Amino acid sequence: MTQLRRALYEAIATLLAALATLACTRAIDAEMGPMVLAVVLCLSLSRSQLDRSLRGRIEAAVVLPLVSVAALGVAMLLRHAPIAGAAAFTLAIAASIWLRRFGPAGHKAGTLIALPFVVILVTPYSPPRHVGPLLALALPTIVALLALFCVSVVHALGLRLGLLQAPPARAAPAHTKPTSAMRPLPSTRMALQMGLALALSFAVGYGFFAERWAWIVLTAFIVNSGSQGRLDVLYKGILRLGGAAAGTVIALATAGLAADPGLSAALMLGAMFMAVWLRPLGYGWWALFITLALSLLQGETPLLGLRLEEILIGALIGIGAAWWLLPLDSADVLRRRIADALTALSEALDPAQAERSAVPFNTGIEAIAKLAPPFRALRMATRRWRAFQPADWIDDLAACQALASSLIERGETPGRVRMAVGAARKALREPPALGPALRELRRTLSDACAASPPKPN
Repeated sequence: MTQLRRALYEAIATLLAALATLACTRAIDAEMGPMVLAVVLCLSLSRSQLDRSLRGRIEAAVVLPLVSVAALGVAMLLRHAPIAGAAAFTLAIAASIWLRRFGPAGHKAGTLIALPFVVILVTPYSPPRHVGPLLALALPTIVALLALFCVSVVHALGLRLGLLQAPPARAAPAHTKPTSAMRPLPSTRMALQMGLALALSFAVGYGFFAERWAWIVLTAFIVNSGSQGRLDVLYKGILRLGGAAAGTVIALATAGLAADPGLSAALMLGAMFMAVWLRPLGYGWWALFITLALSLLQGETPLLGLRLEEILIGALIGIGAAWWLLPLDSADVLRRRIADALTALSEALDPAQAERSAVPFNTGIEAIAKLAPPFRALRMATRRWRAFQPADWIDDLAACQALASSLIERGETPGRVRMAVGAARKALREPPALGPALRELRRTLSDACAASPPKPN
């Protein structure tokens, strides 16, 4: 199944879940706020894949309603006590990133915390007019559980039909990962960077853009969200700006069509579908169609030019915070992940290991692949004068994946391959030497596989 075909099925599943949740939410309260919460939660839950395991569903069912109520409280503060609301929002998002220090469980908890807070930036809080006060307080919890239920049902059906894929098995490596020597820890650095970016965004927004502060804050959040170093933040900032500019042009061109509420809703859902489908092709496509969807949602066509200005300011704030406050060097992040992958490969090829598996090594390669787009963009821009390119490290190690997996599955542990792995691990200390070492590892693996072809069944 090709990547785009898998993404197409994911987009269809997300759209179906969103439509089902919207229908249920509309039957309870047809106001804009709850319906936007329904769509954003479906979109975020689908991407996170938290619902595709029993434990993930239970965790989401417990945490999401609580966080949704807390987000409602922060939204009310932003309306009635803006400075207190901004402080609460900033602390909540920074805390969701800081929780990553506690491993996968902390990462999932942080994801669940962040989901409802994004809605505050998309649609500012307004008091419900068609439901009573008790239902208004319970509505975020109801919508969160509806979104989780609809996404879980659609995904379960997709998995049963073979159209969707379950999250890959991730066996823990046999070795214990050393605690990062970086101080403060990367999770703390990213939390502080996000906190600074949000605080500055609120200050600039409140000081110069009155009621239109949300786009500045939203852009700073998006640019810094999931930061993997300075280069990654810069790359996402540029793509966010380019995608937003294209989305703004399209929104202006379709302003006449969007005047009809029904057609506008259809276009918004279509834009969301395209964002999910084309996301694997690059972050710029995601930025383009999400900007278009939000523009159609808020329906302020005359302000789209000003919105682009706000996106630029938010992107600059986000990039500045990542570059100047306890910055993470993207090349160091990449070398750390390469070190983890090579350690997993070394252990999988160790003849002293009773049980060997390629899963930890493949998991390491997947983590490295997430860093590839900004480094490949850097290679295109600097190939004429930069002596070595970290993107080459990614490509060379990716080329080793199938070869190494083949040897591991056959139970073979050639000494020359183990020596090549060891040489590559030593080369991590000297970046210029890492590329040649990884290319030598690739050649050695290729020779070992050619010398011992797999036995026919």
